[in-house]
Amino acid sequence: MTPREIIGYGLDALVIFRKLQSDPVIRSLMQFCHTDKMNLPAQIRFYSAMAAALYEKTDSLTDYIKSLVLEHEQVCAIRSGSGEEIPDAMKACLDTELELFEKIAMITPAQLQAEMASVVPLPVWSVYKIDLKTAYAERTADIEKCGYGIFAKFHMFTISRSGEIIPVEHPDPIKMSDMVGYERERREAEENVLALLDGNYAMNVLLSGDAGTGKSATVKAIANTHADDGLRLIELTKDQLCFIPQILDRLCKNPLKFILFIDDLTFSEDDPNFGTLKAILEGSISARMKNTVIYATSNRRHIVKETFSDGSDKHENDTVQERISLSERFGITITYSKPLKPLYLEIVHSLAEQAGLVIDKNELDAKAEQFALCKSGRSARAARQLIDQLLILQNTEKESE
Repeated sequence: MTPREIIGYGLDALVIFRKLQSDPVIRSLMQFCHTDKMNLPAQIRFYSAMAAALYEKTDSLTDYIKSLVLEHEQVCAIRSGSGEEIPDAMKACLDTELELFEKIAMITPAQLQAEMASVVPLPVWSVYKIDLKTAYAERTADIEKCGYGIFAKFHMFTISRSGEIIPVEHPDPIKMSDMVGYERERREAEENVLALLDGNYAMNVLLSGDAGTGKSATVKAIANTHADDGLRLIELTKDQLCFIPQILDRLCKNPLKFILFIDDLTFSEDDPNFGTLKAILEGSISARMKNTVIYATSNRRHIVKETFSDGSDKHENDTVQERISLSERFGITITYSKPLKPLYLEIVHSLAEQAGLVIDKNELDAKAEQFALCKSGRSARAARQLIDQLLILQNTEKESE
């Protein structure tokens, strides 16, 4: 058989990586390999389709195949991640397919064009020598930090209406080093995550307090800062709490660590999600706490609005106690209060320095206080909005000079 036939039949026989047959580059390569050499129009069509799909990501076929193989969610990666043994038959099949993909990763445009009698110029790509077996072994050895599937490509996610985990391609890039103030609160939130990353017991966390104080930013900054350590964040809304059991079923054997993030959590009277969260915190998550914790933020200390009541004086105390007990089911509660003037100005000055804002310190202080009055008080959010506003003004003035 010719090299083209070996590759074509090899891709037909994929087992471990069979789902990669639907990848646009692999699919076009398979079509090219199975096209009659006398059918030049079809050859050109599949060759160009392969190049077009490749160019959407990179111009290096080697890089493309390497990422495709190493990040693929397949049975051997899943078994390795969960600490299960891989049967010898699977290992042999894996090695064979890695050898095949190594050959594909180094296919040059000239090699494919030699199979054709094209009279038109065709696109090219770059390749380099690669040892895909070694690369795969190294990735598997570090799978607790790298992961596989969508969790290898992305580190922040949301939930669809049907409960599917959806990657966030362009997440908020904030990191712990970017934040100013609330050091004690941030340290407590981060130390719990560090325990999780170390494989120790970690608790569910409620970050409560005044709006705009950086509760949500803290959680996202922790996720960004420790993404390379194997941490992933999945954000869901209050109305998606019902999906947590199925999310946990998917994550329970994953080697990575996860924060289930519920932002701005507040329950109104007779909210059915109240009981759902209560049940989750009471124990349905406890058996899977090895790799997953819940982080929730709320502007209310006890999560439930003060109007939460059954309307009768007889049971008013029971209702209050139930409200309090929900927040107490979080192992850690971290309270964020509005900053006093010194901390507020410290945040303003630090953000101004990070943004490269050129302004007199006294003038900046005056503007900060005035802005806080317009925003109903001092907060980290108000500081950020002020600096953004002043930065836009500064850039506009520079452009007009």
